[in-house]
Order: sequence, then structure tokens, then C-alpha cells
Amino acid sequence: MNEHIKLLIKRYKELEIIQNDILKAFDVLKDAYYNGAKLLICGNGGSASDSEHIVGELMKGFKNPRIISNDLKEKLKNVDKNVGEELTSKLQMPLEAIALTGGIALNTALSNDVKNGGEYTFANQVLGYGKKGDVLLAISTSGNSKNVYNACVVAKALDLKIIALTGKTGGILKDIADVSIIAPASETYMIQELHLPIYHTLCLMLEDEFFK
Repeated sequence: MNEHIKLLIKRYKELEIIQNDILKAFDVLKDAYYNGAKLLICGNGGSASDSEHIVGELMKGFKNPRIISNDLKEKLKNVDKNVGEELTSKLQMPLEAIALTGGIALNTALSNDVKNGGEYTFANQVLGYGKKGDVLLAISTSGNSKNVYNACVVAKALDLKIIALTGKTGGILKDIADVSIIAPASETYMIQELHLPIYHTLCLMLEDEFFK
């Protein structure tokens, strides 16, 4: 078993029953990144904050160094020797991830211009950003968030893989997702408290895979 999964289960014994789902989600993400794809993430409220948090862990170093390649270092120096030298010591290699929660102008425009537009903001961004082979991480503590589900429908139509991170029964997301990680709790705040160590573990596993 992966060392990060072992530590997760040691710290959160109740997550042992979903360890295989976490591993399945890791495999989906690993395959996507090896194939040059990206991760899109969406959720509401606390899950919106989680979406941004995950981007922060994937787009820069989490625990391991993310040193850029020698080839890129040389290209940067060829553009501007002094600035290139500085960039080679500051830049960190990313795993491409986009939170669909941060497009304030787009999301408010859709909410204002389209009837019930808030239900379609994530879906419209999946339509714009999503490419076959990408992954959508759909976060909803109930598994029933309408705008998150709409994003999943578009993702499925565009041949994206879908990982649902939910709680309670998994809701409608569990039926459309390729992999469902259902935190074993019913209260929203308890579900969210379990979501964080789950996605931290996934981020750690991905970083080890690509940057160890």
C-alpha cells in the first residue's frame, strides 16, 4: 500500500473503508497527467475553498522540490540572461490544475445574464477548458449540487474522466462519476474535515509520482 495511504488510515481510521476508491482516483489522475492532460475542479462554499486549495498544492511544490528541467533553464537564459537566471531558481514545476470557482467576471456574468445562471457557471467553464482525457474533480458534500452535476454532464459529453468527492450517500454525483470518494460522514462540516486529508493525500501521491 502507498505510504501516504498508510499514514492517512493511521490518522483517520474511518477512511480505511474508502482507501481503494482513493487509489482508483489516484490512478485516474496519474494517467491523465502522464498523457499531458489537466485537472479541473469545482465546488460550492467550503468546497470552493477546497478547489482553490488543491490548485495551490498541485501547481507548485508541496513537499518535494519541483526543479525545472535543464532544457527549460537554458531557454529562459536565452531569452534574458539575468532574468532567466533568477527564474531558474524560483520557478517550480506544476501539475496543471484549474479551479472553476475563481472566474469572478465570467461566473457573475453568467449568473446575471442567464436565467438561473448560477447553475451553469461550472458547466460553461468545462465546455471552454475541458479536453478529452482531462479530469473533473467534482466536490459536493451532499453529492447533489446542481451546478456541480451540470458540470459533470458536460464533462461526460466531452470524454473527461470524473472523480466525485462527496459525503453522505454520494448523491447523484456517484452515478455519473468514474470514481466516487464518499467520506463516511453525514454532517457537512464533518465531511469537509475528511475531504482535506483525502485530497492532501492525493496531492502527495501525485507529487511523489512525478517529482520524487
